[in-house]
Amino acid sequence: MNDSVQIIRDFVVRHHYEKLHPVAALVDMDGTLYDSMRNHARAWSMMCAEAGLTVDYDEFFMYEGMTGAQTIDIIMQRCRGRHATAEECESLYHRKTELFTSLPAVEVMPGARELTSLMKEVGMRRVLVTGSGQSSLIGRLDSDFPGVFDSNLRVTSKDVAHGKPHPEPYIRAMQLARVTPSQAIAIENAPLGVKSAATSGAFTIGVVTGPVPRAELEGAGAAIVYDSMTECAEAFPTLLYNMLTYVP
Repeated sequence: MNDSVQIIRDFVVRHHYEKLHPVAALVDMDGTLYDSMRNHARAWSMMCAEAGLTVDYDEFFMYEGMTGAQTIDIIMQRCRGRHATAEECESLYHRKTELFTSLPAVEVMPGARELTSLMKEVGMRRVLVTGSGQSSLIGRLDSDFPGVFDSNLRVTSKDVAHGKPHPEPYIRAMQLARVTPSQAIAIENAPLGVKSAATSGAFTIGVVTGPVPRAELEGAGAAIVYDSMTECAEAFPTLLYNMLTYVP
């Protein structure tokens, strides 16, 4: 029995599923489809410095997946001992978005086009699941990933009351795709996103694309972890075949 079959078996047993029948792919955006997290962390750091908020650059990689309002509230509580107001969340996130847009354009993550093309070829329903609400990247999806993510199959920060690590984004994505958790595969690169997807019941693939080590993704609940999107794309056909042919 190869490793992926063992992982699938353990996942099925742990979740008390009869079997897996993956027909939907729920895919994160920042750090997964786009190599954008360094720019996000830089923009957050610049905004915080302007606002007199002391935050470490690397900290933002751990906040990845949260809505902007959640991130600002955490920072405000620590730096100023209170919750952020709605006005502060709006104005500070707007400034962060301006700073992000001013930075050099980010590139598509290597392996992301290959992986999403495979998902499309096999007929999986593809749903974008992002904690972002920034149009600068969401607006590029149709040109960078043509025909992959329908406009009505996207969950952004504007569509949920609770961002990652709460499972709501992935539950919402399953609703849009009209699938149950045993029919969904999630792709994530950050601990909060992995926790969100794993808690929803989806088979969650963690991908190391930045400074966050694989142990963090495993600890957050990833069923399997790959060291890059390219590795994930190469392994995906075999993983999908093993899911579809696995008999408990």
